[in-house]
Amino acid sequence: MSKFITIGERIHCISPAVRAAMESKDPAPILKRAKEQLDAGAVYLDVNIGPAEKTGEELMKWAVTLLQENFDNVPLCLDTANKKAIEAGISVYNRSKGKPIVNSADAGDRISNIALAAENDAVCICLCSKAGVPANNDERMEYCQEMLEYGMERGMEAEDMWFDPLFLVIKGMQEKQAEMLEFIRQLTDMGFNSTGGLSNVSNGMPKEVRPIMDSIMLAMAMQSGLTSAIVNPCDTRLMETIKSADIILNKTLYADSYLDL
Repeated sequence: MSKFITIGERIHCISPAVRAAMESKDPAPILKRAKEQLDAGAVYLDVNIGPAEKTGEELMKWAVTLLQENFDNVPLCLDTANKKAIEAGISVYNRSKGKPIVNSADAGDRISNIALAAENDAVCICLCSKAGVPANNDERMEYCQEMLEYGMERGMEAEDMWFDPLFLVIKGMQEKQAEMLEFIRQLTDMGFNSTGGLSNVSNGMPKEVRPIMDSIMLAMAMQSGLTSAIVNPCDTRLMETIKSADIILNKTLYADSYLDL
């Protein structure tokens, strides 16, 4: 088994500092957030430029080149609704440390992002959804199968489709959490890779509670077989949980210094 893959979420245009840096192409705030996440143990960095309808292609190229030139070709997750911007980012992407990830496709309007990933030998995050939150696991699996068939018809390798069960906010959807964990187990039993945006689960909770809830949910999801997640790597409790769970699940070898590795 391979160790858990963390995708750092903090280069996101929703942050005023990041948005301003992207608009002015100021590298300093982007590089600062990248370094913080990599120093904390992130494997991939998510680069979310938003819709970027007018400047997306140029902006994604700039961001990919900036990050990979400064951080030894760090693998990146390209996150935007602008398909041409994703293709532009891939065109300058160095694969020496890992394939690019396309974030994301679903079984509805965004299913063509799977074709984009297949054409460019990229990984694709595949949300098990078509329009809104799936009603149950049968619906999730239906969408999973639709995307799998769509991808394989276009030459996509199943291992490059990372299925996202959709982490749901606990505060208001508490009854859905066990169902979501069961779906991760189903994906694991089928041999599929899985991922998801972890911070969704603690939305709306007090600031001091969120790291606790996120880390416990992630430990339970890893026990169910989750293979990666989009997370805040600067959350120390969360990263300690991931490293500890990898040891307990026999994905990494124990050493007294494992938290520092």
